[in-house]
Amino acid sequence: MREMLPKGKGLKARKKKAVRASISFPSDLYETVEEIAKQKKVSLAWVIRDAAERYVKSESKPRSEDASL
Repeated sequence: MREMLPKGKGLKARKKKAVRASISFPSDLYETVEEIAKQKKVSLAWVIRDAAERYVKSESKPRSEDASL
């Protein structure tokens, strides 16, 4: 079933607001990320966002040693 939005609210209304960031990388890391992006046929920004999301998700999981505290 299609989600109903208030009149005049399209796809842009559903997207989270993006924040622009300037990040410096060591040149070898940048080249590796750039190569991954080319192989996957996606933007470099997409690879960085994907990596950041995965990292945050892994850090958000309760660790077994923390659970016993």
